[in-house]
Amino acid sequence: MTRDGTAAPLIQARGLRKTYPAKVRGGEGFQAVAGIDFHVDRGEAFGFLGPNGAGKSSTMRMLGCVSPPTGGDLRILGMDPRRDGRRIRARLGVVPQDDVLDPDLSVRENLLMYGIYFGLPRRVVRERAGRLLDFAQLEDKAEEKLGSLSGGMRRRLTIARSLINEPDILLLDEPTTGLDPQARHVLWDRLFRLKQQGVTLLLTTHYMDEAEQLCDRLVVMDKGLIADEGSPQELIQRHSTREVLELRFPIEEHEQAAGKLSALVRADVGERVEVLPDRVLVYTPDGEATLAVVTAAQMVPVTALVRRSTLEDVFLRLAGRSLTD
Repeated sequence: MTRDGTAAPLIQARGLRKTYPAKVRGGEGFQAVAGIDFHVDRGEAFGFLGPNGAGKSSTMRMLGCVSPPTGGDLRILGMDPRRDGRRIRARLGVVPQDDVLDPDLSVRENLLMYGIYFGLPRRVVRERAGRLLDFAQLEDKAEEKLGSLSGGMRRRLTIARSLINEPDILLLDEPTTGLDPQARHVLWDRLFRLKQQGVTLLLTTHYMDEAEQLCDRLVVMDKGLIADEGSPQELIQRHSTREVLELRFPIEEHEQAAGKLSALVRADVGERVEVLPDRVLVYTPDGEATLAVVTAAQMVPVTALVRRSTLEDVFLRLAGRSLTD
């Protein structure tokens, strides 16, 4: 509890840094996280977005107490991970990007063995395993080996296994990577149910729709720093327009059309134009009205699409469109 009577954050980071030593003696180390501030409240779903190399994974490793911070201050559940890593890890659930299930064990046995790893009594582990099989919708697969499971089932089992110790915080690294849309939606439902039960979720994801669906708040990271923070809707309002008009023109007309659209935007039909190799994006408060102005200017696109702004527009504006290794 803070001095003003409000609940203290479950996680508090101030000036958090992570530097890896130089591979060559005498060289400079690599600073993966360059001094970031954020907090996570109990029962919140908090996301980390950013391109490859932005510092997301290094931050998650520090939060998981498997990589000590180089500098700054980090408190998790009121404890210091440098000193209390073992105690903190006992109250965490971790869902890695790659499944690390035991293929020689049945679905139920994977849960039972993980519970024993935490030192839980066998009676407690059996009772929790039964509940988690129901939660993951895997009751009918309980005695089968992993080879019979689909990718979505394996991810649900991985999440169920991470809950065997009834954690306060669940860390999820790219939880739905490689899953088909149906499996992703089933997994979203399971995670939403966990949040309703009071479990605090921390996740990284490359899927912007996933971040919009699951996250109460998120940070966009780039080059080891936080570019911005807020709810998905707050970030969209700050960095984009209500709608986006996507226009495609014949290849031979693309460059000329882009220049003409830029002139129209300067005449206040939109806020900005972004020229991509295959299409032109017009950021505007009213896509249909802007499209009417475009056609009145004798511009005939091959295709025209009006859509609402999304987190992807925010992400690409803050982090850029260049690929990062």
